[in-house]
Amino acid sequence: MPEENVLFARETDTPPATDDVTAEAQASKYLICISDGLLYGVDAEQVETIITDHTITRLPRVPHYVRGIINLRGQIIPIIDIRLRLGKPEADENCIMVVNVGSDCIGILVDGVDKMVDVLPSSILPMPTQNPQKLISGMCSLPEGKTLLILDCGLLLHE
Repeated sequence: MPEENVLFARETDTPPATDDVTAEAQASKYLICISDGLLYGVDAEQVETIITDHTITRLPRVPHYVRGIINLRGQIIPIIDIRLRLGKPEADENCIMVVNVGSDCIGILVDGVDKMVDVLPSSILPMPTQNPQKLISGMCSLPEGKTLLILDCGLLLHE
């Protein structure tokens, strides 16, 4: 199976070396989503589902970045547009990534979802900004040379 078709898991034919097992045990899994050309990592343990076919019900008098709500199996989920939350324009093509934040679920409207990656906690660096409205808890380099921004989903609802 080509690697680019694998979204959530990757199987190997040979068992990893002992050092790789130790590193893999310490690594956290992140689901990579794309928004405005940037790669954001969301802790895979928080991700509940990804919805590609959706109808969002608009709500009056909510912050501009709250696109509305959806009904997911009887549960009302608020939808946060990450582009609007970060001051970018809306996108025509998108999907919803439903994540658990504490005891609540929220939907994050992103351009797309890429793949799952393992990230060692020691490889995550702090953001080089003192922005008080910080939604990014850190960043790291991916093996292909791209930068992954670690998204703190709990801060998406706060002004």
